[in-house]
Amino acid sequence: MSHVSISELHMDEDQQVCYDDKTKEACADTQGNKEEKAIGFLQAFAIPGVVEFSFCLFFAKLVSYTFLYWLPNYILNKTSYSAEESANLSTFYDVGGIIGGILAGLVSDFSGMSASTCAVMLIAAIPMMFVYQVFCTVSLGINIFLLVLVGILVNGPYALITTAVSADLGTHQSLKGNAKALATVSAVIDGTGSIGAALGPQIAGPISILGWEYVFDMLMAADLLALLLLTRLVMRDIQGWLSRRRVGYNVSV
Repeated sequence: MSHVSISELHMDEDQQVCYDDKTKEACADTQGNKEEKAIGFLQAFAIPGVVEFSFCLFFAKLVSYTFLYWLPNYILNKTSYSAEESANLSTFYDVGGIIGGILAGLVSDFSGMSASTCAVMLIAAIPMMFVYQVFCTVSLGINIFLLVLVGILVNGPYALITTAVSADLGTHQSLKGNAKALATVSAVIDGTGSIGAALGPQIAGPISILGWEYVFDMLMAADLLALLLLTRLVMRDIQGWLSRRRVGYNVSV
């Protein structure tokens, strides 16, 4: 009987050594995965879009958490509702936040334009906060309706950046498939946003002594800064959309 020679694979604790050509590629992949290293904070910030989204989230979470913590007190001071009723009423802001996160994700997935989705919601949130400030005392129904709208527009960008955007940036092509970078990028973006979440309510307290209108001015200014930080990324989204349109037109022709 003829015997077919088969190369032997010797395993040690740290490395697999291969002797035949058929297994070289598989072994190289295995060893490459072992050499995969997590990136540092400076490398994470160097990824295109991480700086803009990080500081955008800083201001977005500042607005979101200031509303979350101070809204019951604002309703109590501006309406005739009791403390319990004011706290219960403020939960409609959270309901809007849930809806806003879902809508932002759906629109972003459909359009492929995360930055533009965030920008549109930030643009709409600025006048909506002013509208809520002016008309929240008209009636209970209007208050609830405006709270839901404000929650949608304020929390939509925040929810999108902390989830889908972080995942997209963590798998950026510049990382060459390094899966360990995803956690670092997510931590950088969400950590920067959490600083804003901590500062917002702290700043709102002293400002509210001067008047609640100044608190709303601060929140609208923070939303505007978040919007400005996305300008370059929105332009990139628009250019990419126009390129896809041109390619689709040429293919159809």
